[in-house]
Amino acid sequence: MKKTIIALAVVMVAGIAPSFAQGGGGGFQMPTPEERVKRVHFKADSAFKLDEAKMKDMDAAYLDYYKAQDKVREEAMASAGGDRDAMRAAMQEKMKPFMETLDGKVKPILGDDKFKVWKEQIEPTLRGRGGPPRQ
Repeated sequence: MKKTIIALAVVMVAGIAPSFAQGGGGGFQMPTPEERVKRVHFKADSAFKLDEAKMKDMDAAYLDYYKAQDKVREEAMASAGGDRDAMRAAMQEKMKPFMETLDGKVKPILGDDKFKVWKEQIEPTLRGRGGPPRQ
């Protein structure tokens, strides 16, 4: 009887322990701009094997973009009052100039052919779920 109770307790602890290791309950934390730049760096390096100077320029362009994105997100969250659709619409509108600036910085780094591949095939995979933002 004691062995059964002990075995049951061990199984319960083994089943519960991983949930505590995951941060305690499913809270999502947005990656930092630096962490997101690492993803961009990896994808750009894997696809194009750019030289070090171009990679630094690419990293800097995306770091500026992601910092601006975080600032816009914070402002949109504050002004939307919990309405996710309103927040998303406000963010999309405010991010357009930043996206255009980013494209203007990245296109000379990659060149026309590689930039087209970047925009159509690689950049969409950098967005949260690997596709375009939800409308």
